[in-house]
Amino acid sequence: MSTPHKTGNRPRGLRSRAGVAVITLVALGLTTALTGCGTDTEAPSKVRSDAGDDGKGKFGSVDCREDKCIALTFDAGPHGKHTPRLLDILKKEKVPATFFLLGKKHIDTHPELVRRIDAEGHEIASHTWTHRRLTELDADEVRWELERTNKELKKLTGRAPTLMRPPQGRTDEEVNKISKSLGLSEILWTVTAKDYKTTDSALIKRRVLEQSGRDGIILLHDIYDGTVPAVPGIIEELKSKGYTFVTVPQLFAPGVPEPGKVYR
Repeated sequence: MSTPHKTGNRPRGLRSRAGVAVITLVALGLTTALTGCGTDTEAPSKVRSDAGDDGKGKFGSVDCREDKCIALTFDAGPHGKHTPRLLDILKKEKVPATFFLLGKKHIDTHPELVRRIDAEGHEIASHTWTHRRLTELDADEVRWELERTNKELKKLTGRAPTLMRPPQGRTDEEVNKISKSLGLSEILWTVTAKDYKTTDSALIKRRVLEQSGRDGIILLHDIYDGTVPAVPGIIEELKSKGYTFVTVPQLFAPGVPEPGKVYR
């Protein structure tokens, strides 16, 4: 098996798994691209239950076994214009979030924002280096996508992430195996606003509110024009309905997501 180039370029000349991925996607249907696919998932409530009173997970401001919790997550940033505004909103509203950060043209372009996200108490996670579909890559390329991102985030924050979100939610047993070896749990979502298809902030807000429920994991992107303006209204409405915002790890406490497993 080939080894990633030391120059930082991704591995080349590796066998693709695209054929297998196409067959799988046809079998699962088009909607799987919106909710994640390729393997069984486990809910936060089960992780909490399995942990009992002996879990090592750290609680946030509440105990999600007792309170109605929900997690805001943002993919594919940081973005030079939108992310600072988002962080200002989250700070004002005292809402923690989880950021699944993208490497190329994001982490490497805005390291100061990565540091700010970390310093302000949000959870930093991986969204790979180049956002390629992991199910279509050779094992070495999958490993490179994740290792490269882990390395850069550790350099900026002092620790490697423990969570990752596969691009488009596409994962399989090979991705699970590699994630496990790198100490990464895979986090999908239960709520999507499809904000990559619209700049209508009111529509984004409505979609989120219609789908939200206890233990929800909301998928948004802080790279699109309509998303960040929708966040204050989302926060206000969900707080009014009794929800408490937590990071993804806090949603599982006292349990801890297990590397190599997929959660939703």
